[in-house]
Amino acid sequence: MNDWITPDWPAPSNVKALFTTRNGGGSSAPYASLNLGDHVGDDPLIVKQNRALLRRFLPGEPGWLKQVHGTESIDFDEHDCTSSCESDAAFSRRPGVVCAVLVADCLPVLLCDRAGTMVAVIHAGWRGMAEGIIERTVSAIGTLNSPLMAWLGPAIGPDHFEVGEEVRKAFIERDETSAFAFISRNNGKWLADLFLLARQRLTDAGVAEIYGGGECTFSNPARFFSYRRDGKTGRMAGLIWLEQ
Repeated sequence: MNDWITPDWPAPSNVKALFTTRNGGGSSAPYASLNLGDHVGDDPLIVKQNRALLRRFLPGEPGWLKQVHGTESIDFDEHDCTSSCESDAAFSRRPGVVCAVLVADCLPVLLCDRAGTMVAVIHAGWRGMAEGIIERTVSAIGTLNSPLMAWLGPAIGPDHFEVGEEVRKAFIERDETSAFAFISRNNGKWLADLFLLARQRLTDAGVAEIYGGGECTFSNPARFFSYRRDGKTGRMAGLIWLEQ
């Protein structure tokens, strides 16, 4: 049985989504075992096999993005990204088009509308989030026809995500309420809450329904890859698509 997470949210029945864990593939340590990242030093043939295992449960090949911690989103209905496109978010209104991001501590944000006519996915690391990737993606897909809802997947939790003052400053300069997502440490660093920061950004962008959040990748090595914890490690995927 696949050790995958199915989002617990009231999405329309034609919206399908999942989040893979590290379990169920063929990779060896430190990538054991369902590593889907082809850029982390794992055997390319094994990664291809892992992706083929996942592909059996999907309506099409995912659009694997070349993620750069930026703020650009891409419309998969206008671009063929089954090979690779440089972007950190993707969206589609066509059934069978699988939007995907790879993560190992960064926050995967899945989006759909109430009418079940569109889906989107965002790779929300701190850099992209601070610079507005969530707001820019919501703006790109639009919310005029039907309200959006969001699901926050597993990411590094607020007890483990230690950052410097420059990270805190980057958020607060954009939105002063971001200060509530940071707790001071005795060493001059801060503990940052990616889930709260994402909720703030989504709310400001007009997304009222927000689900998920709180599942920490760092603190659960049996189930999740974590770059901050392990350094050399694999990648998991957050995926979403529309059925006919």
